[in-house]
Amino acid sequence: MKRTRTSKAWMREHVNDPYVQLAKKEGWRSRAAFKLMEIDDKDKLLKRGEVVVDLGATPGGWSQVAVERVGSAGLVFALDLLEMAPIPGVHFIQGDFREDEVLRQLEELLGERRVGLVMSDMAPNMSGVPLVDQARVMHLAELGLEFSQAHLKPDGAFLVKVFQGSDYEAFVKAMRAAFHTVSVRKPDASRDRSPEIYLLGRNLR
Repeated sequence: MKRTRTSKAWMREHVNDPYVQLAKKEGWRSRAAFKLMEIDDKDKLLKRGEVVVDLGATPGGWSQVAVERVGSAGLVFALDLLEMAPIPGVHFIQGDFREDEVLRQLEELLGERRVGLVMSDMAPNMSGVPLVDQARVMHLAELGLEFSQAHLKPDGAFLVKVFQGSDYEAFVKAMRAAFHTVSVRKPDASRDRSPEIYLLGRNLR
């Protein structure tokens, strides 16, 4: 019963969320699009002609924003284990980005171009057990950091969702070891009660 009540409350909040309503009205696939737009308005990550990799892209809200902002001279690659409906101008690869075959597909599409921005709004399937969920979120963030270090150009950036909790400080330390500057972002479209924040690393060491 508790789970059912919680699910109903979440659905009621979700349906009434102004960002959810605005996303539907404007044609964005998720309310997360507004998070990326706000961060990009501040930090100017999605430059015209930029090469972007969106890890855990489905349903595609971040990829929609990215492809619009980098323009026809840019490239947007979206990767996810789940299927994603096509987005014009976005190259989608279905699979696990940790697997060699998926990376090979990406590298073939990239050619000689280096990535300017790796972004990850990935979240695992939540168990409802805070310690377990926190560990899963931070593990995904660590994988994204490893991917970024391997594929970003020297002045590139990595934007990643994390949860504040256990392992957070250790991950921030790893980010600072990898990038010259690390900033914290909490966009307005991120619900106040949510533990999620975004870390932005710029300029690889």
